[in-house]
Amino acid sequence: MALLATKAAEVEALAAERDALARRILKLEEELALARLHRFAPRSEKHMDRVFNEAEQAALEDDADEDHDDIDEPGAADLPDTGLPEAKKPEGKKRGRKALPAGLPRQRVEYDLAHDQKVCPCCSERLHRMGEVVTEQLHIEVKATVLQNARAKYACRNCDRTGVATPIVLAPMPAQPLPGSIATASTLAFALVHKYVDGTPLYRLAQTFERAGVPVSRGALGHWVIGSSERHLYRIYDALKLRLRSQDVIHGDETTVQVLKEEGKAPTSTSYMWAYRSSEDSKQPIVLFDYQPGRGQEHPQAFLGDYRGILMSDGYTAWRTLKGATHLGCMAHARRRFADALKARKKQGGPPAQALKFFDQLYRIERQARDEIPDEGEAQASYMRRFRQKHSVPVLDALKAWLDAIAPKVMPETKLGDAVSYTLNQWEYLTRYVEDGRMPIDNNLLERDIRVFATGRKSWLFCDTVDGARASAVTYSLMLTCRACGVEPLAWLRHVLTELPQRPHDADIDDLLPFNFERPA
Repeated sequence: MALLATKAAEVEALAAERDALARRILKLEEELALARLHRFAPRSEKHMDRVFNEAEQAALEDDADEDHDDIDEPGAADLPDTGLPEAKKPEGKKRGRKALPAGLPRQRVEYDLAHDQKVCPCCSERLHRMGEVVTEQLHIEVKATVLQNARAKYACRNCDRTGVATPIVLAPMPAQPLPGSIATASTLAFALVHKYVDGTPLYRLAQTFERAGVPVSRGALGHWVIGSSERHLYRIYDALKLRLRSQDVIHGDETTVQVLKEEGKAPTSTSYMWAYRSSEDSKQPIVLFDYQPGRGQEHPQAFLGDYRGILMSDGYTAWRTLKGATHLGCMAHARRRFADALKARKKQGGPPAQALKFFDQLYRIERQARDEIPDEGEAQASYMRRFRQKHSVPVLDALKAWLDAIAPKVMPETKLGDAVSYTLNQWEYLTRYVEDGRMPIDNNLLERDIRVFATGRKSWLFCDTVDGARASAVTYSLMLTCRACGVEPLAWLRHVLTELPQRPHDADIDDLLPFNFERPA
């Protein structure tokens, strides 16, 4: 009997080891599939929608062909019918080349026949002009010029003859952004836009200047960038920071950055750009980056202070330490986890595809709510809340019941198990948006702004110094705020870098903020 008991225990141990290895293999297969997709497949979520639709079709296929990466997969759940009207089909885009903007200056170039060619080829009579054919081409010239500042110089002849010293009076000129530098406000704006809007590293920008016949070293360009930020642009940044804290809704997120020369840290260590943004409906759109050496909770606490409004973030706990704020969770993060679970499967369909049906319906409700016009006298926020209570709440209730039903049946180590547990753990924050029409459903608005920084980071790779990282945070903030306000960044920077040196540090600069900017004629 003892031998049988020992054998049974060994068999049981081997079976447990086999199951553990099977789960380990499944997890590694999922990670390998996602890594391949991450490297080779399109990453746009617009492309993912087509995958989701195919997955929904695959989910209807015979369950006998399903792989066995989930245990006792539940059947499909029906979406609740809330009376949501059919979405209007978007109008198709007109084909063909768009006309050049009417606001661009026109330069007329005329072409005429030579005098001896104005003869009819049939009867040799003189031709008469019946009209003209006008076509338009886009013509761009980039020229470097030298601005000579000729300051009149005066002296007194009487003092020269009779006095001990002769006073010399020099005509004043406006204060320059960087005294002693060869760069004008326009040149600084050109360099900043190329680096922070177009993502051009400084060494490539130096090559651009050299091709134009103006050798400017990379070090000089670095001084232009840091000097513009530390002398002038930080004043705009600080003014925007005060206004951001007073807004009802703030989006928060963070992304990585590498700084080579930072005291107490290795060059290969990771630092962070903390990002903050006003809501999509804000009358004063603001996007701010804040460079910090770490990812601790003290950084958002110091930046936002005792903020009492609505804070949208992902599930990172550092954001939730702001006690006075009303916290929201990002629905797109939950949706993305189920999308990863779907892509990691050997065959499309199953619970991940079912979950994505719920998420797609929630986003369809959001799109239609924004397209509808509120009743007369009803505020947009009040209408959004009413629309969500009618259509989104039943879908969320059905999603919650479905998640509770499948949670005990999925393996926690799989991508599906991770998606289910994340969504249930964050449920309170994910669903809070239906309580207030001002609240966003996700953090995608800020993630689109961070994407500009991440794209540039692929080109310039790292910041050399902490001062450079802070200057980058200030300038990226202003460029993205310009984009949010629909302001042309080159014109705004040229105007601001011309005006700020003339104004004392305690002067009012409200008219220079991007959302108040009116382009000079």
